[in-house]
Amino acid sequence: MQISILIINKYNNKYETSNYYFYKKLNIMKKGAYTLLITPFKEDLSLDEEALRRLVRRQVEAGIHGIAPLGVTGENTLMDEKEVKRVVQIIVEEANGKTPVMPDICGMRLDKSLDRVKMYANLGVDYIVSYTPCLILPRPEGLINYYEKLADASPVPIILHSAKSRTGVELTPEMTAILAKHPNIVATKDGNKQLDHLAKVIYLTRDENFDVFTGKDTTAYPTVAFGGSGSFTVSGNVIPEVMKKMVDFAVNGENEKARAIHIEYYPLFEALRFETNPMAAKKALELMGLINGSLRPPLTPLSEGKTEILKCIMKERGLIQ
Repeated sequence: MQISILIINKYNNKYETSNYYFYKKLNIMKKGAYTLLITPFKEDLSLDEEALRRLVRRQVEAGIHGIAPLGVTGENTLMDEKEVKRVVQIIVEEANGKTPVMPDICGMRLDKSLDRVKMYANLGVDYIVSYTPCLILPRPEGLINYYEKLADASPVPIILHSAKSRTGVELTPEMTAILAKHPNIVATKDGNKQLDHLAKVIYLTRDENFDVFTGKDTTAYPTVAFGGSGSFTVSGNVIPEVMKKMVDFAVNGENEKARAIHIEYYPLFEALRFETNPMAAKKALELMGLINGSLRPPLTPLSEGKTEILKCIMKERGLIQ
């Protein structure tokens, strides 16, 4: 449900009239597991549309809480604008309203990011994820201004995405708390694996209608135990049913069941981050016969040594023969 709002900058004591329509901020994201979907390519490195459709249908059938394409896992920055648009079109078509779709912008320039906001919204996505701009190393006030402008302009809710190892800058817990007050910023996908960092983000945003998700599978269960909302998951590409079940158990307070899954699959969570994401995730899906595993340069196939370890872990869990 959408509503017209007049006060869009109350969080910093400014009151302005706006003609934008925002989703009413009522904790509208569902707690759960959101798959960071890979982008399949053919051997000639063109987009494999049929494989993409199969992967999306598999996610929907698994009951995953949402599909988050076109981040680092989705090789966003290695595709042109036409391909990015096509990926979103296909995913929205195949999801067909059965599970929310939330593509990442992965932008550096505000104007280009705003263009993607408009394109994604017109294609019918449910949320838009926005990575912190990379390479340019903005100051904290620059990052806050960037996200405020995106959120002011977007007709669908914005999800923050912070991972310093990828972009060189990070949304601190204090910065996230400021942005959490914006009526059109509903969540964060935080790639910092330090549990004290995640705990502080959860603590500082506790009075807002705001969800805190981890971007790492190894911290999915602990994050929910701290009061977080779940995970944006690489492992969801390979074991969507498992990730959904683990997070659901954790959210519902069935901690022993959630912990048992966390322990059983922890080696796989680590393995799917071998070398550079999404090398291992694509290799795992290739081993399962779901894609051919092609990666666009400068990415390279997973090394033989790591592939053998990944195979062993997958065999032990009955994922491959």
